[in-house]
Amino acid sequence: MAALLNGGSGADGSPETKTGLALGGGAVLGAAHVGVLKAMHELGFKPGFISGTSIGSFVAALYAFGMGWERIEALALELDWSDLSGLTLSEYGLLSNRKFGTLVNRLLGSCRIEDAPIPLAIVATDISTGSKVVFRDGDVATAVMASSSIPGIFRPVEYRGMLLVDGVLTENVPISPLREMGAGKVLCVDLLGRHTFNRPEHLATLLMNAFYSALRTLSELQIRNADLVITPDLSGFSMVDMSAVPAILAAGYAEAYPLLEAWIGQERPARS
Repeated sequence: MAALLNGGSGADGSPETKTGLALGGGAVLGAAHVGVLKAMHELGFKPGFISGTSIGSFVAALYAFGMGWERIEALALELDWSDLSGLTLSEYGLLSNRKFGTLVNRLLGSCRIEDAPIPLAIVATDISTGSKVVFRDGDVATAVMASSSIPGIFRPVEYRGMLLVDGVLTENVPISPLREMGAGKVLCVDLLGRHTFNRPEHLATLLMNAFYSALRTLSELQIRNADLVITPDLSGFSMVDMSAVPAILAAGYAEAYPLLEAWIGQERPARS
């Protein structure tokens, strides 16, 4: 079904023939998403919809607005924590990720989600109510900042009367927005499924270990509805060590390529 695999519509033009890609959260482990995008490019796969949570929202936004995997890879290799965060005086967090929003604006300009060439959804959480918030329109940088605001580490983003934090709390691997957008097939990238949490080195890593490990079971339940789950083996990597980005990216590619190749072969009808 070539049209499906390219994210387009089938012979009947129905939305069921479109495929969505969900990119999950995991801080620095998000470099694996770039490896997945590389594998997709080499296999000629392009999704019709894309969604992201936390670091997945950043990669999803860049890709949805036309940035190729090569450029995203170059960016990932250049970034440092100081490019994404700064100290803040707030009762809600140690750091501000306003720099992250500034980076998105620098890369994409002042873009709105609804204008993305590939339909885009970004997931955050209203920490005041515990409700999931799905951005389908509005400022891209604001949505990425909100989706990536790890509670206790980053200051929440105030938006339309809500106090928004990391979407990992409600849907780490955002499959449901893709179904709601009309995706008939969904593939997802779960960064945490095989990750091993190590002894924390400082407060930030302690908070991140507690945050992400507590949500693993919820993610396992949510991704059961996906048609293909890509779970790279990232057990040997820290979620905060940016020097490991090249190896994490390679691990994402190594896991994704054979899985995607086999899945594409199953989806494509045999020639008569």
